[in-house]
Amino acid sequence: MSSDILPFRIEIPQADLDDLQTRLDLTRFAEELPDEYGVSVKRVRRLAEYWRNGYDWRAWEAKINRWPQFTTVIDGQRVHFLHVRSSRSDALPLILTHGWPGSLVEFLDVIEPLSRDFHLVIPSLPGFGFSAPVLESGWGTLRTARAWAELMNRLGYERYGAVGNDGGSMVSPEIGRFAPANVVGVHVTQIFSFPTGDPAEFVDMTEEEQAAMGVLQRFWEEMGAFNTLHSQQPQTLAHALADSPVGLLGWMAQLFDLELDDDFVITNVALHWLTGTAGSAIRFYYENAKAGWQPTEPTTTPIGLASAKGDFQSIQRFAERDHKNIAQWHTYERGGHYAAHLSPAVYAGDVRAFFTDLLGD
Repeated sequence: MSSDILPFRIEIPQADLDDLQTRLDLTRFAEELPDEYGVSVKRVRRLAEYWRNGYDWRAWEAKINRWPQFTTVIDGQRVHFLHVRSSRSDALPLILTHGWPGSLVEFLDVIEPLSRDFHLVIPSLPGFGFSAPVLESGWGTLRTARAWAELMNRLGYERYGAVGNDGGSMVSPEIGRFAPANVVGVHVTQIFSFPTGDPAEFVDMTEEEQAAMGVLQRFWEEMGAFNTLHSQQPQTLAHALADSPVGLLGWMAQLFDLELDDDFVITNVALHWLTGTAGSAIRFYYENAKAGWQPTEPTTTPIGLASAKGDFQSIQRFAERDHKNIAQWHTYERGGHYAAHLSPAVYAGDVRAFFTDLLGD
């Protein structure tokens, strides 16, 4: 297997953009009843109209191309990543991992503030964006974590931190488990620790914990269908997502908060569309569901949480069961699920403070 690291630049062919425009022009929108049955036609129409007549992919292409990009092949899979070196010679490297339906676009607004103090490696998850469609099975959380450890090793980083949001909040702790001698700490925006069903786990729950349980229950009862479908039959959905950009927009919009700006939403959707990875990306859920892997021991690498009101609410008693070295537990009033985009200064400040405290700088 080649360990070459090759320079990369995003250059979507104009023919692909013209084809997208034609498909947007020919969209057949769904009908809907007045009640809420999911992502509304009104919202999809508005976003699609902006995509057709206002959105500028080339501007976003240039925004991403502003940063050094590379590809390399790890475990048979092409991996695309940004690699931004700090001017500080003693800077700690960080590897930042996104989730679905996001992309590395999640972290664009924190590159400048974080790169003052850290070397940044921001990969596209295998099967997402320019990390090419995954063509073989097994690319879930664990295989990705091992690949990220190899990527950091290949870049010459022996000591580094792991940072994640959404799916990246699952991958990053596993990098620490896989390479504990290398990972100094893990910073995440969610800790996905759930009840096991043991009644003893619910004894003496605080009001805050009970409220978090309520948020979790409502999410799975009202918004969990995507997870079930991705985990069971991703290919069944992939046919529609590969053929209709507005269909892809409607499906991905269910997990893009209403407070997000249209450019952020459309860029994430367009990146999946233009790279042909809409179906490949959702298989991440299937691989995790079919792996059936459960850690027998808690993680020991220091882990820090920076959650936001309005996002998935982590529950500390369950987190402490799965992670024995929780070094930080912060909750912010705003930021939502995409805190690095919505509150970049707060997010970057939390990441900086977490690793500074760990290193004693």
